Amino acid sequence: MEDSPAPLPGTAFYTVADRRFFPGLVALLNSLRLTGHDEPLFVVDIGLTPEQRRLLAGHVTLVRPPSPDAPAWFLAPYGPSRHPAEVVVLIDADIIVTRQLTEITETARRGRIVAFVDCLPNSRRFSPQWESVLGLGELRRQPYLNAGLVAYPHTLSDRLLPPWTEGQRTIGIAHSRYGKATLDDPFYFADQDVLNAVLAGRFELGELAVMEHRLAPHPPFPGLTLTDRQHLTCAYEDGTRPFLLHHVLAKPWLAATRDTVYSTLMTRLLLAPDVALRLDPETLPLRLREGPAAALDRRRADAMAYVHDHGRHQLGRFGIRTRLARWRARQAAH
Repeated sequence: MEDSPAPLPGTAFYTVADRRFFPGLVALLNSLRLTGHDEPLFVVDIGLTPEQRRLLAGHVTLVRPPSPDAPAWFLAPYGPSRHPAEVVVLIDADIIVTRQLTEITETARRGRIVAFVDCLPNSRRFSPQWESVLGLGELRRQPYLNAGLVAYPHTLSDRLLPPWTEGQRTIGIAHSRYGKATLDDPFYFADQDVLNAVLAGRFELGELAVMEHRLAPHPPFPGLTLTDRQHLTCAYEDGTRPFLLHHVLAKPWLAATRDTVYSTLMTRLLLAPDVALRLDPETLPLRLREGPAAALDRRRADAMAYVHDHGRHQLGRFGIRTRLARWRARQAAH
C-alpha cells in the first residue's frame, strides 16, 4: 500500500529577495512574527550573501531559483510551486505587516483570490493587447490589482500559476519597465500586468476578493498615522487600520526617502530587542538607526527626497517626464 502524501501546511508566506533586499526581508519577517503569524516563510534566494543566509537560518526556508539567471520579477509563483500550502500568501519583501492577516487568509481558504487595488491612476489600468498577446480570450474590465500581496487557496493553483508563469515567459523583460518599455506599453508592469490579465480572463468576478488600496497603501502613506509603534498599529482619521504598508519604488534602506510611518517602523523592526531577528545597527544606513545622529540624518534624507519628488512631480505635471521617456526609447531603438 502506497504512503499517503504528506499534508500541506495550513498557510505559508512566499517572497523573493537578494542581498540588497535583505533589510526589507528582515522587516517583513519580524512584522509577521510580531502580528502573530508563525506560519512558514519561504524565500526564493536570488543572491543573498552567505552571512545573510546564516542569519536567516531557522527563521525562513530558502528556495533555490530555477536557474541562476532567472529574472527576479517573474519568480513570485515559483516558491509555492515547489512548496505548496493550503493557503498561499505571496508577499513582497518591501512590505511591513501592521495587523493580523487572518481575514485575508480565511477569505482565501474559502476559495477566493485576495488582492488589493493598485494606487491611482493605475487602479484603472487595462490594455486590449493583453488578450491577443497572452491568448486569454475576451477579458473583463475590473479594478487593476497590485501584485505585492496575493493570497489564494491551493485548489486554484492549477488555474492561476501555469497561465501566469507562461504569460511571463511570453512577454519577457524587454517590453517591461525592466527593459526599454514606457508606461504606455501594455506590459510595462511585467508580472503584475500578466497577473491582472489572467485574473480577468480565467476567473469569475465572484472568485476574487478585491480589497481597497488604503488597506495596503504606498508612500507617502497619505492620511495615515502611527498610533502604537510597539504594536505596529497605524490608522486613518476614521479609525480604519491598514493590513500592511507597501514601500514601492525607492527603498528606505537603499536611498534617501521621505520619513514615513514605514521608515519609522522599519527602525523598530530591525533593531528592537523583541524582534525575531535583530540586525547589527552598524550594518544599516545611519538614517535607519536610533539616536540623535540618526534623527538628524532622517531629516536630511527627508529634505533631499522631498526636493527630488517635487521635481519629478513638476516634470510629470507638464508632461516632460513622459516625453523624455519616449525620446530615450526612440534613441535606444536607433
